[in-house]
Amino acid sequence: MKKLIVAVITLFIGTTAFSQEIDLGIKAGANFANISDASGLSNKTGFQAGIFGGVKFTDKVGIQADLLYSQQGAEFDAGEFDLSYVNIPVVLKYYLVQGLNIQAGPQFGFVVDDKISIGVFEDIAEAETTDVSGIVGAGYDFPFGVRLDARYNFGLTDVSKDIDGKNRNSVFSLALGYSFL
Repeated sequence: MKKLIVAVITLFIGTTAFSQEIDLGIKAGANFANISDASGLSNKTGFQAGIFGGVKFTDKVGIQADLLYSQQGAEFDAGEFDLSYVNIPVVLKYYLVQGLNIQAGPQFGFVVDDKISIGVFEDIAEAETTDVSGIVGAGYDFPFGVRLDARYNFGLTDVSKDIDGKNRNSVFSLALGYSFL
C-alpha cells in the first residue's frame, strides 16, 4: 500500500512539474507616481524597466516575479521627491479567460537614489532604504509572447521617517513586456 501511495504521489508531482508553463522575459513602461496622504503634491511621471520570470501552475493560476528599476516620487511647487528603486514585485496571477488575468501580491523595494528637496534646500530628508508595497492589477498575455500589465502599487511603509505624517508611495504603472519562452 505504501508503495502504491508513493507511486501515485510521484506520478502526480512529475505530471504537475512537466505541465507547468515557464515565462522569462523583459518589460518596460511608465510610472505615474505620487506620495499618499500628503497635500499639495502632484504626480511624477517616470519609467520602469527590467526582467520577469513566472510559472503557470494550471490554466487559471500562475505566479510572476519581476526585477525592475523604477522611478517614483512626487512633485510640488516648492520642490520634489525624486526616488529611484530596484523593485521586486511577486504577484499571483489568476486567469479569468485565455490571456486575461488579475494580479495581486507584495512588492519589495530598495532605494538606489533619492533626492528630497524644497526650494533651494536639497536633501532635506533622507528616504528609507527599503519600501514595502501591495500590488493589485490586471494584465493580458498575448499568444505571441507580448505581455501588457496595468498595476497599482500602494505603499505600506513611509518613504521617509524625517517627514511628519504618512508619506507612502502610490504608483500606477503601465508596462509592455516580451516573453522569450
